[in-house]
Amino acid sequence: MTTLPESEATPRAFRRLASVPRVHGWPAQSIRFTNALRRLITYLILVLLGVIMALPFVWMVSTALKPDALVFSIPPEFFPRPWVWRNFIDALTILGHPVHLYVWNTLVIAVLGVVGVALSSSLVAFGFARLEFPGRDKLFVVVLGTMMLPFAVTMVPQFILYQRIGWLDTFLPLIVPYWFGAPFHIFLLRQFFLTIPRELDEAARIDGASNLRIYWNIILPLSRPALATVAIFAFVYHWNDLLWPLIVLSSQKNWTLALFLASFQGYMQQPRWNLLMAASTVLVLPVLILFFFTQKLFIRGIVLTGLKG
Repeated sequence: MTTLPESEATPRAFRRLASVPRVHGWPAQSIRFTNALRRLITYLILVLLGVIMALPFVWMVSTALKPDALVFSIPPEFFPRPWVWRNFIDALTILGHPVHLYVWNTLVIAVLGVVGVALSSSLVAFGFARLEFPGRDKLFVVVLGTMMLPFAVTMVPQFILYQRIGWLDTFLPLIVPYWFGAPFHIFLLRQFFLTIPRELDEAARIDGASNLRIYWNIILPLSRPALATVAIFAFVYHWNDLLWPLIVLSSQKNWTLALFLASFQGYMQQPRWNLLMAASTVLVLPVLILFFFTQKLFIRGIVLTGLKG
């Protein structure tokens, strides 16, 4: 084997080292390994957080399928044997309540509330984002400031108002206020509207379009992700709302599903937690289905909101 002189071998080794592809002074293979390791760590953290977030839901479904004897078993069983599917039927029938009526009441309140808050909040947000008028920004700050008022501050005045106009024990206090806009949704839509080029408004005005025409035919069609986000937020809020319906609704025929679920502990002498978890699972399913079919629009609306403004 021929050995090169030290004077020739050293420069050749440096040339081989120098010929290795580099990125910002580091070898490309090292950069790729570092990026792969970073992605792996990121995915592991996301998987861990996903498991932590899903654990309460898995526990709820698991408890809903357990017989009474296994609800508080130690060690706990996530996959009980046998699975008691009858719990879901008993949860909806054991109290003898008209659950189908509660579903209808909740849907009426949620759908009308979503339509109202989407239309009114988008119209107000259009004014803050696309129109010029004195004091616009100061008024917008005032609207945002109303979000700092806790519900406990406005609850009693609202109750007295609805009592005097005869709206108690009706759906009107749960629907009508949301037809006048909601501060958070106004802020969300206003930030999204600011990302839409103003050249579209100017071109429409040249063609003779009014502000309402621009709002209805240009801004709203381009804002479907933001509107879907607002709709999901509003639907989940109305579907899960308990405190305000508990205050304004007194007749059982006007109950919502949240009130029905809260009545489990009051109507049963001994709470059956498996039935309570079964009823909770049934109530959660519509929200999960809604998010499953609209998650792309929801995530896009969240990501694009706030890019400008």
